[in-house]
Amino acid sequence: MEYREIVAVTGIGGLYHLLTTKSDGAIVRNLADKTTKFISARLHNVTPIETIEVYTTGENVRLQEVFKKMLDHETAIPPVDPKNADTNTIKTYFKSILPEFDEERVYVSDMKKMLKWYQLLKSNELLKFEEPAADVPAAETTVQEAAQEVTAIPEAAPEEKPAKKPRAKKTKETNIEEGGAQSKEATETLGTKK
Repeated sequence: MEYREIVAVTGIGGLYHLLTTKSDGAIVRNLADKTTKFISARLHNVTPIETIEVYTTGENVRLQEVFKKMLDHETAIPPVDPKNADTNTIKTYFKSILPEFDEERVYVSDMKKMLKWYQLLKSNELLKFEEPAADVPAAETTVQEAAQEVTAIPEAAPEEKPAKKPRAKKTKETNIEEGGAQSKEATETLGTKK
């Protein structure tokens, strides 16, 4: 199980491990009590937590960046308990780890949810995030990997396609007689495909 497989479900608290998706919903496992259940797409939205962002005064920040800061500052500033802490304590905590968070658009209920999710992810050892290579930018890595794959694949001989047969052209001979009908010759040339 990895961080990218973790989802949040609207209308249901907690976090879930996405096991599989179906056309009418998804099968998920609760991270807290390990129960498995079906989530109907008609009633709930399933959102990967790696796509969730937190409002800041500048550019929005991914939720995993907030979790990283919480983890980095854990020894100096331990996370507050979302159940027992008051509103001011929770706001002060988030201001200390993420000073640029937008106080007007990030509600205390959202902060409590982030604290609960952090505790749940930490207890399941899911706070390990993939880091891009530090010495090579991601775009260059992709280009280099693609170049290696191309050189590793032997060139195949181009497939020979069978020669096309020339099509017989349909001619439309319209010999108009006095009544405006086609002649018998024109009818036979066109054929009687219907």
